[in-house]
Amino acid sequence: MSHTPSSPSRLRRALVGAAGVAALALGVGLADAPAAVAWDPGHGDAALTPRTSFTMAPDGSSGATQGGEGIPNIDSVKKTIATYYGDPGTGIANKTDSPYIRDLGGILGKEKAELKRDYDRAVRHGQKPAIVFDADDTTLWTYDMEVADMHFTFNPTEQNVWVQDQRFPATPGMVDFVNQAQAMGYTVFGLTGRNDGQKDATLGNLAKVGYTAFTAGRFYTKWTGTGASQQPSYITCATASCTTVEYKALTRKHIQDLGYTITLNVGDQWSDLQGGYAEQELKLPNPTYYLPSPDLPGVNEPQLSPRTHFSMAPDGSSGATQGGEGIPNIDSVKKTIATYYGDPGTGIANKTDSPYIRELRSIVQRQAPVVAAQCFVERKLHKNPAIVLDTDDTTLWTYDMEVADMHFTFDPVEQNVWVQDQRFPATPQMTTLAAVAQKAGCTLIGLTGRNDDQKAATLGNLAKVGYTGFTAQNFYTKWTGTGASQQPSYIACATAKCTTIEYKSQTRKHIESASGGRYDIVANFGDQYSDLIGGYADRTVKLPNPTYYLP
Repeated sequence: MSHTPSSPSRLRRALVGAAGVAALALGVGLADAPAAVAWDPGHGDAALTPRTSFTMAPDGSSGATQGGEGIPNIDSVKKTIATYYGDPGTGIANKTDSPYIRDLGGILGKEKAELKRDYDRAVRHGQKPAIVFDADDTTLWTYDMEVADMHFTFNPTEQNVWVQDQRFPATPGMVDFVNQAQAMGYTVFGLTGRNDGQKDATLGNLAKVGYTAFTAGRFYTKWTGTGASQQPSYITCATASCTTVEYKALTRKHIQDLGYTITLNVGDQWSDLQGGYAEQELKLPNPTYYLPSPDLPGVNEPQLSPRTHFSMAPDGSSGATQGGEGIPNIDSVKKTIATYYGDPGTGIANKTDSPYIRELRSIVQRQAPVVAAQCFVERKLHKNPAIVLDTDDTTLWTYDMEVADMHFTFDPVEQNVWVQDQRFPATPQMTTLAAVAQKAGCTLIGLTGRNDDQKAATLGNLAKVGYTGFTAQNFYTKWTGTGASQQPSYIACATAKCTTIEYKSQTRKHIESASGGRYDIVANFGDQYSDLIGGYADRTVKLPNPTYYLP
């Protein structure tokens, strides 16, 4: 008996019925299900591009309000910082020329022009003019330690090795600036968060790189609380542990009580400058870490606060144009990401509720009814509908590995341990999305950057956390180039190493071909834009993920 296609009116009723079932299951109405970002062959992938404008509070609170796409992606931030410091990807800053060096040169050039005027004015008023300098990233440059050694994860034990070994170069342009101020007649003071046990080595390092103005008597380091290294009487703090601003501001007050007028206070952190007791402040750029501290009680200095609006291209190129203060500070980005994932600071995401979970729930509530309706109708029409899902942070959730274990520095060996041990939980709400699509008639197809050696473990992990539709035949992993795991004939790449987009888009093309099963890809889900670019899907759905970026 021949098959008679359903009439248009019957199809419309079926579509509404399938969407309605999905909507009821998810607790939403059809009116709440707008279209996803769709791939249009006439317009290409123009819509599949990352955000370039961000609003971010320095304390991480924006993670509760901005949504995943509104958080600066940490890999893009790292690339932007590298561009700014002339770092080719080794973690070592260019010591000759970079946007950072040029930025500092402009800042110091303007300040030098005012040094003599400010000095003469102070002397005319019978004052003893002085300048106070912070150490790290004000007079001594820590970039290579922070990035090449620590990978933006501060380690105080390792930092002490660098301090005691006097490894730090001078901050570009600062030796000339400090020595010129000394030659004019300024008294130069050092004021650093380094401790008393690091004082001699710090003074040695400063002398080694060419500073002549710093002396032990005019160089203040923080007490350790051991032996003779105790909190000085001129510093009183609200709690047992003094804040940075309490320590630095009250030390500046002490310098003034000694008879000096601090005409200029120089630092790379806002907390170096807050709290008063200086006629002027000079902020040097530093997006590589952020040391916040509340201002002194009753003091309001809105001008001494970080930027909150940023423009940042995903490829890091903004590091050449935005200046140091215009680059999202990486510590603030980390805190914002933690807030978004409900991470209390342990590197472990909240598995019950967070801004991330709520955003994913909203995405699934919007998309599932529409996807289910198309799955249902195409199944009735024998069109062989399917949805394609990436793995990491699309079906399986990697946050705890990326943050608690790797501290945002990807380690493929450690990742393979997690994969083979099947440690990943399901990405929130995505088992529901997959089940709704399956029930409506779509085949689930996996398409991941994980390799063939990780395929069995990945399928095991997916089954373990509740996915039921993936099979070895409809789950695509990347070839290793060893043994039988070779690049398939349906993928042709511009160079020997295929890009993610070449691999994934041509695999989707294969899936829609006769040899791949002649599926119609109703929707393609991924957390990276490179999961989605290249067509061969009726609609693309981007899941949020600021924890890494795979262009």
